[in-house]
Amino acid sequence: MNTGITAWHYPWMKKMNDLGKQISGYEKQMPRGWVWDDIRAFLAVARHGTLSGAASELKLGIATLSRHIERLERVLKLPLFVRQQSGYLLTEEGAGLIEKAEALEAAAAAFTSGVATHMPMAGRVRLATAENLATGLILPALPEFHRQYPEITVELVTDITTVNLHRRDADLALRMVKPERGHVTLRRLGTLGYGLYSSPGYAAQRETRPDSGDYNTDAFITWSEMQSHLPAAQWTERILQGREPVLTTTSLSSQVAAAKAGLGLAVLPHFLAVSAGLLCVDSNIGVDQPIYLVIQSDLTQSRRTRAFADFLIDLVSRNQSRHGL
Repeated sequence: MNTGITAWHYPWMKKMNDLGKQISGYEKQMPRGWVWDDIRAFLAVARHGTLSGAASELKLGIATLSRHIERLERVLKLPLFVRQQSGYLLTEEGAGLIEKAEALEAAAAAFTSGVATHMPMAGRVRLATAENLATGLILPALPEFHRQYPEITVELVTDITTVNLHRRDADLALRMVKPERGHVTLRRLGTLGYGLYSSPGYAAQRETRPDSGDYNTDAFITWSEMQSHLPAAQWTERILQGREPVLTTTSLSSQVAAAKAGLGLAVLPHFLAVSAGLLCVDSNIGVDQPIYLVIQSDLTQSRRTRAFADFLIDLVSRNQSRHGL
């Protein structure tokens, strides 16, 4: 997609001029004082037949929607609906205006679409995510996003324990815990797969031991007590059965480094362990986690937020098939 000002060329400008004449033509047919939001309200009520259905579509209160209709009827000096207990029925005058209202709707949609297509995206997008996803997945691919959208600044927040989208601490988040409240929109993108990994040297030593089929004499690298609630930490605790681990840490990066050094076994995301050259001892230990994309509901129509969200969706999809994430 071309995001530079070269998009503003004469063919597009001619199209916008033609569109302006089209809107002006419709405007001359309307009385003075009409408001576009009133036309949108009229069409929504006509299509749904009820104020509640139209209000839900437009994300307006029923009282506000009713005022739009009443104002349009005053401006036009025409009754547009017959109010019934079961809903709103178009009058003959209202039905006669549907075609003109839909033409205005199409012209307005074409106008905003043209602007969105040709104006470069710019501004800041703030993403909250876990540090392992930021460093192992998002940052390596970020140059690809920057080449396509050079005027969008991405702000990464990895201290997600303090981030609350409902407070607008971030615009969107990539996380493994499904939010239970807040004015957010979410989508499950895939699964973060985990396995039990070691260095090639440690794996070779295990194969020479008589108990290599279990973990009774294995050394384990795991999470510190602060992170004992994590599925990986709980799995390791069950396996250890009271034995002490060889190392506890507060970050995945240090666990990867310890496993590479041959210190013991560690439960790690597949995509991090594979890229570090570790060997998988067990690929299915039952601690996989869902990956959710969470967006502030007020920002779902923001072009730069949607562009970055689409980038994340594609990124997770590609890595899901390649590495099982």
